[in-house]
Amino acid sequence: MKVRDAMNTSVRTVTPDMKIMEVASLMTLYRFQGLPVIDADGALVGIIAERDLLHSLFPKLENLMAEGMHSVDYDKEMGRYKEILGLKVSDLMTPNPVTVDPDMHLLRAATIMVKHNFRRIPVAEGKTVVGMLSLGDVHKAIFHSNLAKGLSG
Repeated sequence: MKVRDAMNTSVRTVTPDMKIMEVASLMTLYRFQGLPVIDADGALVGIIAERDLLHSLFPKLENLMAEGMHSVDYDKEMGRYKEILGLKVSDLMTPNPVTVDPDMHLLRAATIMVKHNFRRIPVAEGKTVVGMLSLGDVHKAIFHSNLAKGLSG
């Protein structure tokens, strides 16, 4: 089974110059956990994930070491989220993301995802995004494939 057999081809993308406010709205309204970032020519240049937005709110390791975990004002850290909303996608995105090819074997793609601790990955032909693949898509495809073959046999 190939990636193309399981991937989602309805892909929402964002651009590097979009405000994080727009991206956070998409993420929270439509439950996107990560979105491919494309340039004006439609080429994949990055990926922006919820993790990228929230990571900057986490207390810095140096502060935890110096002050201890119990002295961190977590409510104050959460309040800094407003500062993040004014940034651009290019400020927080992961550039040059790992991708998989639509003709790659599905389990090979899943192995790449697990190796990198990804729950989803862009599917690209060259620099053009043609889909997204999630671990849920992989699981569903394998489940249905085995159902079609008959689970009792």
